[in-house]
Amino acid sequence: MEFEPLSLGNEVIEFDMIGIGDDAAIDIEHPVEDDDDLVENASVAGSTVLSAPMGPHIPDGETILEPYQGMDFESEEAAKAFYNSYARRIGFSTRVSMSRRSRRDGAIIQRSFVCAKEGFRVEKEKHHDGRVKRPRAETRVGCKAMMVVKIQNSGRWIVSAFVKDHNHELVPPDKVHCLRSHRHVSGPAKSLIDTLQGAGIGPSGIMSALIKEYGGISNIGFTERDCRNYMRSSRQRTLGGDTQVLLDYLRSKQVEDPSFFYAVQGDEEHCMSNIFWADPKARTNYTYFGDTVTLDTTYRSNRYRLPFAPFTGVNHHGQPVLFGCALLINESEASFIWLFKTWLEAMSSKPPISITTDHDRVIRVAINHVFPDTRHRFCKWHIFKECQEKLSYVLSDHPNFEAEFHKCVNLTESIEEFESCWLSLIDRYDLREHEWLQAIYGDRRQWVPVYLRDTFFAEMSITQRSDSINSYFDGYVNASTTLQLFVKQYEKALESRYEKEVKADYDTINTAPVLKTPSPMEKQAAGLFTRRLFMKFQEELVVTLTFLASIVEEEEMVTVYRVEKYGESHRAYLVRFNIFEMKATCSCQMFEFSGLLCRHILTVFRVTNVLTLPSHYILKRWTRNAKSGVVLDEHNSGLLYGARESLTVRYNNLRHEALKYVDEGVTSPEVYNVAMSALQDAANKLAFAKKNSGSVGISNGTCKAELYQKSEANKNCTSHQCGLEQSSSKDDMDRTIEKLTRQLDRSKRKCEVYRSSLLSVLKDIEEQKLQLSVKVQNIKLGMKD
Repeated sequence: MEFEPLSLGNEVIEFDMIGIGDDAAIDIEHPVEDDDDLVENASVAGSTVLSAPMGPHIPDGETILEPYQGMDFESEEAAKAFYNSYARRIGFSTRVSMSRRSRRDGAIIQRSFVCAKEGFRVEKEKHHDGRVKRPRAETRVGCKAMMVVKIQNSGRWIVSAFVKDHNHELVPPDKVHCLRSHRHVSGPAKSLIDTLQGAGIGPSGIMSALIKEYGGISNIGFTERDCRNYMRSSRQRTLGGDTQVLLDYLRSKQVEDPSFFYAVQGDEEHCMSNIFWADPKARTNYTYFGDTVTLDTTYRSNRYRLPFAPFTGVNHHGQPVLFGCALLINESEASFIWLFKTWLEAMSSKPPISITTDHDRVIRVAINHVFPDTRHRFCKWHIFKECQEKLSYVLSDHPNFEAEFHKCVNLTESIEEFESCWLSLIDRYDLREHEWLQAIYGDRRQWVPVYLRDTFFAEMSITQRSDSINSYFDGYVNASTTLQLFVKQYEKALESRYEKEVKADYDTINTAPVLKTPSPMEKQAAGLFTRRLFMKFQEELVVTLTFLASIVEEEEMVTVYRVEKYGESHRAYLVRFNIFEMKATCSCQMFEFSGLLCRHILTVFRVTNVLTLPSHYILKRWTRNAKSGVVLDEHNSGLLYGARESLTVRYNNLRHEALKYVDEGVTSPEVYNVAMSALQDAANKLAFAKKNSGSVGISNGTCKAELYQKSEANKNCTSHQCGLEQSSSKDDMDRTIEKLTRQLDRSKRKCEVYRSSLLSVLKDIEEQKLQLSVKVQNIKLGMKD
């Protein structure tokens, strides 16, 4: 077919921007990753199917389903709608390619509608900022299919050219809804999305409801990505200026304390960007407990369904601790890469050993990009929640499936046992071809416990876990929380968590745990670990009394033990023990996973007469002194506990010992007298040592110390004799006892006041140390820049 020659006398040829360079106009609501996404992710400007277009002129009794040369239309829009409708039936996507305008008045007098695969893409090697663009799949193949319409003097538009044939495969009817020009979120669909979004339902759940409502995904007219785009744009329109409240709050916090960190992606003034912040305490907490991190992006915090994403960890009491927060308007790969890089910068550029996130492909790509050496785990709770949605028909037909699924994931002891159990489960319920199950099975190394036990995740048990991966802000933010209220609730949550940590510190220091065995190891652990961690250790230690250990193999340096519970020989564990290095490993890998020794290794220690814990099995992050000193480098090398000859460690050791005397010294009058005498004696010795330190040699100092001790012994002896003489009569003794009792009562009250004051001072000192360490890190960062 030949085209009409173009007369350029009074006409101007105009190529739409959509036909130049890239395949299509940029989707401003959702940045795309490759060319296929670009072609099929938004409605082309000017090519949306009209709800009630004026059709072509069709003779009576005829139904025209295909354009032909000479066909005329009431308007350009009607021609566009007809060609797009035709394309939907055939199986291709359309776009506007070229227009021609009149030189007299600038009005459009000719339009070209083409197949979306027309032409070839002009490759742009670099972004405007100089970065090299990632290679994208080629989607344009030079297809010639097209329809050209031209306006007549009568005002109607006539088809002046039509090319039917395509040089590529067409899309079948059941997939045509994925083509870009045929995707449109209708008014009724928008209303349903708004309603479900307001009820807290996410994109996946909304799409499931739409599929049920419309009788199939091909009848909806758009994809899940379009649904996400609409939800995001709706969120942005509704959000308005409320983000400014949060930005003002962050700015004020940074003015108060320069160590407060916050960053905004994109245009801060328009308040439509992702935001991240971390207060000084969060940044300092990371230096102590940043070995494992959790990011939860399902925490929908407010009425806009805006993803609130806190970074959290676990402190030495097993409590959640905050490492920073983000509000994400855009959940694209680029956004997560920005978020992880910004968070890492705030955390002194020290990546964690492990990180737990939602089951999300985009997050996985971003983590691999920013934390290539960090072990990434998908939240098991999130996958179980997906199971209820993806396998709802299976759960309704087979009530036992969910319990068997959980058992297969949580209770299998080895990779081989899990693989066998999984295959048996999907065969029993005929689920081998289920796409979602195939997908999560492919990701099994990132969420099934048996594949993750060799990495530290700071969990008390391999199988036990709270219902959600994050509970730091539970009870403070929910679906009805606005951004204005969120700022206040955020502060309340921080205060509440801090109080709980202080209470746990107090309980650890002031309440001695009840020992259940005569084991020196139990007593050692009671003085080292925090109260909650000791309870867990004690549980493992006590249960060893029901376990047996037998040698199954002896090598030159290593002995292998078979450890099993009495009467349960079918479930045994292998422990390899090097008695020369005092190192043991167990097949259950509990120590590697949680940082606490398992009952199996403790059983071997019991039968081999290992009476105390080797230092390399005492992780500092679980001890009472976890927050003494900065451990930026220690956590990546295992956080092994060991005495460090530093001012901070000496201070904490002396404080701990002194508080023990205070706690025990008030239990009875006799013990109180002994404790006071010991403290006075210690004070005298301390003053003597301080007076003579540095002014005498070692030999001379030793002699003086010995003379001093002898002198003090004589004094004590003399005082004792005097006391006996004064107490010779019964009446004098009664009066003395009564007087001492009153003095003891007063001393008790003073002791309580002193103890409270001491704890308050110690807390202040700790806070000052934390602030100082953060300032040091900021100075280091500034010097690097």
